[in-house]
Amino acid sequence: MRPAILHRLLALSLSMMAPLAAVQAGEVENLRLWAAPDHARLVFDLASPTQAKVFSLDNPRRLVIDLDDSRMQADLDGLDLTGSAISRIRSGVREGNDLRVVLDLEREVAPRHFVLAPNNQYGHRLVVDLEYPGESAVEDPIDPIEAMIREQEIAAKRAQAQVDLGGSSVVPEPEAVVQPAQPHPKRDIIIAIDAGHGGEDPGAIGPSGTLEKDVVLQIAKRLQQRVNAAEGFRAVMIRDSDYYVGLRQRTHIAREQKADFFVSIHADAFHSPRPNGSSVFALSQRGATSETAQWLAESENKADLIGGVDGNLSLKDKDEMLRGVLLDLTMTATLNDSLSIGGQVLDRMGRVNRLHKPRVEQAGFVVLKSPDIPSLLVETGFISNPQEERRLLDPAHQEKMARAIFSGVEEHFRTNPPPASLLAWQRDNGRSTAGDEYRIQPGDTLSEIASRHDVPVRRLKQANELNGDVIRVGQVLRIPRS
Repeated sequence: MRPAILHRLLALSLSMMAPLAAVQAGEVENLRLWAAPDHARLVFDLASPTQAKVFSLDNPRRLVIDLDDSRMQADLDGLDLTGSAISRIRSGVREGNDLRVVLDLEREVAPRHFVLAPNNQYGHRLVVDLEYPGESAVEDPIDPIEAMIREQEIAAKRAQAQVDLGGSSVVPEPEAVVQPAQPHPKRDIIIAIDAGHGGEDPGAIGPSGTLEKDVVLQIAKRLQQRVNAAEGFRAVMIRDSDYYVGLRQRTHIAREQKADFFVSIHADAFHSPRPNGSSVFALSQRGATSETAQWLAESENKADLIGGVDGNLSLKDKDEMLRGVLLDLTMTATLNDSLSIGGQVLDRMGRVNRLHKPRVEQAGFVVLKSPDIPSLLVETGFISNPQEERRLLDPAHQEKMARAIFSGVEEHFRTNPPPASLLAWQRDNGRSTAGDEYRIQPGDTLSEIASRHDVPVRRLKQANELNGDVIRVGQVLRIPRS
């Protein structure tokens, strides 16, 4: 073949390949931002898998995201940056074919990134998380003094559980316990409210396009209002707007805020539109109690992959599991409380909506696996059922559902108030003491009370689930008899 012809064929081949290379270049089709109190999540919707490199720059503070062989097709000006650490986003071409995205930052962040494969709703995605060091995940974190009081109660409950289950809980008899009775803290009972899904995870989608994450957040906020309006109660929202929180992180936040009770709000779904009704789930240590419950638990737990955490591989999660095993002695008591509260909640929900099952079901939901916090997962209805989808969107029905949930929770805690709570103080000071009870007076000490009633201090502490020497004025102690 003559050189001139070969040259023309080569030029023609290159000209044909150029448009093909342009088509094959990756595209950023859209950007989505989710702002949370302690982090922001930026999601790149990609036309195809793309390699990314993320690094920080200072003076001024920026985060740089380089994507190989990519083009920006998204509208950066239309992205709402409110509530995030990002003040501006800009992009440009880098080294001819690559894309550089620069985030101008208003505060220090700890970045991490990962990719997600396509699912039913989205294609390929690059997720960039900007975590805010030292920031609380909730808007109104628990007061340190309240936290210390709760720690004392949790430790006492754990010690008592060991005694009840035949474990060793040796409390040496002190020579004298002289710490005088402290003022009663009259603390609020803390209810952790978890609106399921959120942000990148929409949850189930109804026939009319209703997103589970939106409906359950509305119900959760109504429940928050009811809890905060009740004397002696305070709500902690696991998420209070549209962003994602990892499944284990939800229980971590509840435990960090020393919650007395954790409730996760969801809306059920099935591949058929026929199933309907509300359900209440507590944890099962041996797995689900029905095939439906097991299938549902598996589908909910898989959502944690959206958070970039594989529970089977995370060393941190394994550490959490080991700690759960170490606290296993308290799990039985916690589960009993969960089932008791669940029965109260289910009874009241049955007055608002049809029940899918007439009893509290048990399944292995990750969000229920907190060993010392009674926990429930409430399926408010089947969003996959057209009639229930409409009801779940109705503000009046949402209010009734929130009222039913809190009514069951409130009934339990009024009957069984934590020792340092306002409700316990009201109960103790609103009744006369029986012959085997003593109301603590100013200046009392445990040693004096024990001596006065001829009972060892250790037995007095065990009978009243006291861990340590702190007693409260107005608190009623049960005096054990030999």
